[in-house]
Amino acid sequence: MERKQGFFSALKQEVVRGLSPGRSRGRCESPMSRIGRRSKKQSQVPQPDLLIGRSGNLRPVETLSPLMEGPDPEGSECGDSRVEGWWGQWMKGQLSRAPSVSSSAYKGSDDLRLLLGVMGAPLAPVHVSSTDPLPHLSIKNTPIETSSAQYILQQYTAASGGQKLQNSIHNAYAMGKVKMLAAEFETANKVIKTRNSSKAAEGGFVLWQMNPDMWYVELALGGSKVHAGCNGNIVWRHTPWLGAHAAKGPVRPLRRALQGLDPKTTASMFTNARCIGEKRINGDDCFILKLSADPVTLKARSEGPAEIIRHVLLGYFSQKTGLLVHLEDSHLTRIQTNGGDAAYWETTINSFLDDYRPVEGIMIAHSGRSVVTLFRFGETAMSHTKTRMEEAWNIEEVAFNVPGLSIDCFIPPAELRFGSVSESCEFPKGERVKTAVAAAAAAAYRAKVAALEKSHEGNVNKIFWKMDA
Repeated sequence: MERKQGFFSALKQEVVRGLSPGRSRGRCESPMSRIGRRSKKQSQVPQPDLLIGRSGNLRPVETLSPLMEGPDPEGSECGDSRVEGWWGQWMKGQLSRAPSVSSSAYKGSDDLRLLLGVMGAPLAPVHVSSTDPLPHLSIKNTPIETSSAQYILQQYTAASGGQKLQNSIHNAYAMGKVKMLAAEFETANKVIKTRNSSKAAEGGFVLWQMNPDMWYVELALGGSKVHAGCNGNIVWRHTPWLGAHAAKGPVRPLRRALQGLDPKTTASMFTNARCIGEKRINGDDCFILKLSADPVTLKARSEGPAEIIRHVLLGYFSQKTGLLVHLEDSHLTRIQTNGGDAAYWETTINSFLDDYRPVEGIMIAHSGRSVVTLFRFGETAMSHTKTRMEEAWNIEEVAFNVPGLSIDCFIPPAELRFGSVSESCEFPKGERVKTAVAAAAAAAYRAKVAALEKSHEGNVNKIFWKMDA
């Protein structure tokens, strides 16, 4: 059987041809859904043979003539020299034809919205920067819980590939497939379980990261898609039912990146953690590091009737390998309704990381699974509900220092609504809160984006890519 071409394999060929990922200005397009234009003169310049790393291997890439997917630009107003929108069509085509995306739509629309809302693109508890160095190991005048945590992180960094190698990485790419299932729903009177695993929704995701603190993820599942990103200053997300909206509070990393894909950011996340003990996970003795979001961060993330009470992250590091094998975080939200009793939502995510393999010297977890529990209580003694969801994922491709990736790929969508949706929006009956400050910020940012777009359109034909052989 003929092997299908991988997402990144095709991407590398397009990168060698000089095609540049650009910025989107469509209503529902991702920030990487346009491509820069190049002049005919540039297209005639021969490209040298390159060796590009892919999943730890180096192999030459042939320079071929551009392959167009989607509408033929010759039949549009753009002409031969304009391939606007090609990048977005190509990425969507790769996601739709990859074996990680289900060909049939997921039947449970309500379950699908809950799965994508809670598990699609959750964030880490606090802000960290991957450019911040790890603290020096210190024992003097340092609590034993803190110094132990620093020692564990030093071992984790060494086991993951070493700090020198991690510092040499400027951007990263990962593609994988996921399977999600709303496994159980419990009330005070009954429990409903999904015993048929064939009802799970299947899909795939693509994750891009770039220093400092920029990331973008697209996750397609059961015929729907969630995409989210961060340009270093703003974290945003787009869902089919809420549109594009900004996240409250400080800039935070994507939790999916902490699941064995970004050891440097993971180590930075636990810099201020404490070692609280040991526990055996799947037959492996582990040290436990605990990190809690500070009150200032919790207050910044709260909005309107939704108050974030706590957010705790636990990391379980293997005593044998030094690697992160289990990640658990739990956050509690209090929602005060008008004239009614307060309701509490506790979301707990347990992730198990498996199949660590080196990619260009960096240890990456190539598979894992998560169990998510969404627990609601507080109004009356018999009104609690609990929903349990499951996710399994496999990483198919990983690459570092991707040529041509730029900050333009992480620009938020133009229709972004600032501060309009709180973290409780994915809970049933979530409320939206709008403020005058948010509206003013949105107007200012739209003007800035429009100016950047105008500048980009005026100089887009002058873009030239330069790659070192």
